[in-house]
Amino acid sequence: MAESNLHSLVLIFAVSALTPLLADASKRVRVPAVVLEIAFGILIGPSVLGWARVDEPISVIAEFGLAFLIFLAGYEIDVDRLRGTPLRLATASWFTSLVLGLGVGTVLFAGSFALSKLVVGLALTTTALGTLLPILGDSGLSKQPFGNHVLANGALGEFGPIVAVALVLSGTGPLRSTLALALFALLAVAAVALSRRPTPARLERLMRASLHTSGQATIRICVVITALLVWWAAELQLDILLGAFTAGIVGRYLIHSAHDAEGVAASDAKLEAVGFGFLIPFFFVVTGIRFDLTALLSDATALARLPIILVLFLLVRGLPVLVFYRRELGRRSRVSLALMSSAALPLLVVITEVGVRTDRMTPAGAAATVGAGMVSVFLFPIIALALRPGSDAGPVATARPA
Repeated sequence: MAESNLHSLVLIFAVSALTPLLADASKRVRVPAVVLEIAFGILIGPSVLGWARVDEPISVIAEFGLAFLIFLAGYEIDVDRLRGTPLRLATASWFTSLVLGLGVGTVLFAGSFALSKLVVGLALTTTALGTLLPILGDSGLSKQPFGNHVLANGALGEFGPIVAVALVLSGTGPLRSTLALALFALLAVAAVALSRRPTPARLERLMRASLHTSGQATIRICVVITALLVWWAAELQLDILLGAFTAGIVGRYLIHSAHDAEGVAASDAKLEAVGFGFLIPFFFVVTGIRFDLTALLSDATALARLPIILVLFLLVRGLPVLVFYRRELGRRSRVSLALMSSAALPLLVVITEVGVRTDRMTPAGAAATVGAGMVSVFLFPIIALALRPGSDAGPVATARPA
């Protein structure tokens, strides 16, 4: 690796190590580490100081960091826990968001605000589940009924746009994309079915015996599953995040089949260490380095669009939540859930990159959209968490069976 590449690599690792310290330093306002990672990436990138650049090896690591972020999002999906009311309401909410998003995209396209109603519409329907996971865990909400609703909305806000991107933005035509998606679905169903069966005795012994040794078979198998399904999705010219999300679901069933409660907890901790300790912050810092701040600041129109896009996140994702959860959650909890569901970022990066590559979005428009996403993951969770303590946080009726 060239010396300049090592220089950029060291800077990325340094920023990754520095951001948790800075996030913890602020006691009054808890700034999500992901926001600091992107901000420092912009600072050391070509748009400001020009100390770091992204070459092919760094890009590959960052792409796998994004894949592992979505893997962990899929891994968190406990179907048994979310089925019934949480999944039903989240599904209704997301499909309403899709209709609203496409409607807003059509209006913006007609007014020359956007080059593609489809790209804008899909971008507005995303939810940053991968970014919300550590926030939910740190605040102790992930195991509560409210956390189930956040997870369900986040899952639909991740998985729905991923499928839509695979179908309509892949550039291979609707029929071919549908056939490819169907083929991938067959593979995914087979993989999930296999992972739900009892683990072979020899493999189970290996996974348990190596959990606290250098073997780490459980973690290595999860990484291989992620790489295989990401590769398979890419071979079918689908979005790689579809493979990563499916890998998370498969990995969850495999680990829960092979380990007892103590082993599952240890495996969870190790996967989070690989993801949040290395790959995921790497991706977000690189996202900042790639962020075209110059294009945003040099275009007054694009800069003015940023707060408008931020409001549209609330309109398209938040408004359906306020409507559909009016009988399920109290007022403040419902507003908190709407804010959480409106935070968007990782998929925005993917969708806007596709939009720029296919001439459906300008670089300035992409920068404004990603910039709005950065503000949303900083601002919305802070307000949402502030509404929880001492509020009517308890649901009007907690998550009920369907």
